[in-house]
Amino acid sequence: MTNQELIKKALEARQNSYSPYSNYKVGAALLTEEGKVYLGTNVENCGYSPSNCAERSAFFSAISNGDSKFTKLAVVGSSEGIAYPCGICRQVIVELAPNIEIICAKDENTYEVLTIKDLLPHAFTPDDVK
Repeated sequence: MTNQELIKKALEARQNSYSPYSNYKVGAALLTEEGKVYLGTNVENCGYSPSNCAERSAFFSAISNGDSKFTKLAVVGSSEGIAYPCGICRQVIVELAPNIEIICAKDENTYEVLTIKDLLPHAFTPDDVK
């Protein structure tokens, strides 16, 4: 699957955002090694802490369905710029997909491809708790 195709899936997922407080809609599309795509969107809550990001929604859906090998993650937001995973999502990514390609996008033509090491250079990983 091309980066543009995966970004398009993330843009579709963004349409399902429940973000009445921030009005910042985020969509994510997570590609497995087998070619399956899991979508995620941000879901806010008036208590804020119970909210969940699009990236984590996609990962948690994939894990819940028995998938654990991922190749690409596309993230798009609703602002005028490129969207990047938040700090909490970066921590989840480093544990669940340390070698994933992360496509941080504004749209299908404006994006950056990064690694989790680019986004979280001195990560706390499972090796740190051994």
